[in-house]
Amino acid sequence: MEESNHKSLLALTDYPEQLRKLSLDQLPQLCNELRHFIIEQLSHNPGHLASSLGTVEMTVALHYVFNTPEDRIVWDVGHQAYGHKILTGRRDRFDTNRKMGGLRPFPSPMESPYDTFACGHASNSISAALGMAVAARQEGTDRRVVAVIGDGAMSGGLAFEGLNNVSSSPNDLLIILNDNNMSIDRSVGGMKQVLIGLSTNETYNALRYRMAEWMRRRGMLKEDRRKGIIRLSNAVKSALSHQQNIFEGMNIRYFGPINGHDVKELVRVLRQLKDMRGPKLLHLHTVKGKGYEVAQADPTLWHAPGKFDPDTGERISESKPGQPPRFQDVFGETLLELARQNKNIVGVTPAMPTGCSMNIMAHELPTRVFDVGIAEGHAVTFSGGMAKDGLQPFCNIYSAFSQRAYDHVIHDVALLSLPVVLCLDRAGLVGEDGATHHGAFDVAALRPVPNLTICSPMDERELRHLMYTAQLPGKGPVVIRYPRGRGSQPDWRVPMHELAIGKGRCLRAGTDVAVLSFGPIGVEAAKAIDLLARKKPGLSVAHYDMRFAKPLDEELLADIGRRFSRIVTVEDGVRNGGFGSAVLEWMSDRGYQPHLVRLGLPDTFVEHGTVAQLQQLVGLDAEGIATAIENV
Repeated sequence: MEESNHKSLLALTDYPEQLRKLSLDQLPQLCNELRHFIIEQLSHNPGHLASSLGTVEMTVALHYVFNTPEDRIVWDVGHQAYGHKILTGRRDRFDTNRKMGGLRPFPSPMESPYDTFACGHASNSISAALGMAVAARQEGTDRRVVAVIGDGAMSGGLAFEGLNNVSSSPNDLLIILNDNNMSIDRSVGGMKQVLIGLSTNETYNALRYRMAEWMRRRGMLKEDRRKGIIRLSNAVKSALSHQQNIFEGMNIRYFGPINGHDVKELVRVLRQLKDMRGPKLLHLHTVKGKGYEVAQADPTLWHAPGKFDPDTGERISESKPGQPPRFQDVFGETLLELARQNKNIVGVTPAMPTGCSMNIMAHELPTRVFDVGIAEGHAVTFSGGMAKDGLQPFCNIYSAFSQRAYDHVIHDVALLSLPVVLCLDRAGLVGEDGATHHGAFDVAALRPVPNLTICSPMDERELRHLMYTAQLPGKGPVVIRYPRGRGSQPDWRVPMHELAIGKGRCLRAGTDVAVLSFGPIGVEAAKAIDLLARKKPGLSVAHYDMRFAKPLDEELLADIGRRFSRIVTVEDGVRNGGFGSAVLEWMSDRGYQPHLVRLGLPDTFVEHGTVAQLQQLVGLDAEGIATAIENV
């Protein structure tokens, strides 16, 4: 077929209603065009590549069979949904994906009616879709609801809670399990073994179909008999295939596994399942990075590869010689150093060993690193159990994902003052991943919790010192937050030493205004003070790196309260209830009454863009901080 013809189907398919006018035989061509479009677009506008390449056929089949957006497709996480965006009216704007003011990084009902629910965090699709399926029943509509969940997300606790409720609530939900034996890093745990072991027995499928038809003709498939019939069906399957799977054990009809890249077969199966009553699960085997050889060969690296040459597969590095390292790599290298010295140190991560660079320790000390899957709450409680019996866990969780472990931090770590080091990667503004991923709330959420020490390094050297300090005996639970991206110190590998808990430092003396910064945003604060020194040489600004949001440096604060009537606090987290609020509370409780301005993230969800763009938007770049200081 000529190149012009190959382009024609996707060019004419702006919405699913146009897709549904295509013949079944045209769908493979459309899939090829869609896959090539994703590769070309992401080569110059980076995003999540391998996941979306693996779901092309599934996406086309879903929109071909179901009447979207009236029928609901609930995506899990959203890494896999670029094809969905392109086929639902956003192809002409897809080059703005993840850019400030452009398409959102993940599906969102605020962007399109085809996006049925927020899906920035894993494992929520089954619960949300079940709610929609129950609502459809309550309203008496024939709306179909489909939840799409990956094998990695299926390891999350919320997914199991949703499955449990699916099995007990009257509903017609269809769950599609996209099983590529991958999450971002390779999926782990017992669910992985279940998925690998599942198979379909042909004799059973044929017998089940004939039995169902016989019962339907005799009016035996009414709702009150459905569960008993499903149990009978599951028992027959177990006998014929000599196995039982977790889904049928929960009275959820199981189909598969089938090839998730055969779009015609997918359409056939989905049409059969579309009108079937009761909960059911379709198990698809897919390949992450499908159709792009280099992405198939290394799907972890090509999960979000950055810019690349689509023809050669050569990745285009944007790093420059002499650049400071990424904070996550300083964490990973430092953790290995500490683990070599302290045999009790263990590492725990919920499915992100590469993302947080704990893979560095895992490579040398594999028996001391635990990837627990997408299970943040379990990661914290598991760490608490190890700490209770003498180990020193470093539990690394992205700040935005740690929100799901809040009760576990309180009940299973802080209550017993267990020596868990909770490292919150991606704290603060993270950039293009947007509102669902900004690490905005950790300080405000954790500051009221007793027994916790909460700290943040201004640079990579300080991160090493805080990690060293946190693993010393008697420190209790310590939270260390640090941002995504690079720091400010190329020469970061310095000898580590203990820092006094709850003690800050004066970086610059001054007499007119005191600037109190918490964490790496202090680098921008220092730039702002330098700007003011050139712009207003008569204005004397002091700068303090507080290091700790809890406990606060009371001696330092008392001195600041006595000497300054104007104070500016700066933090890369929500202003309400954060570090600045802690300083304001401390001053008020002790009778100090300075004019205090708190700089931080506003009481809104900050959308996506580069970190520099977003800092400018919320007034946390050097110019914005300088203006705030000047206005004080």
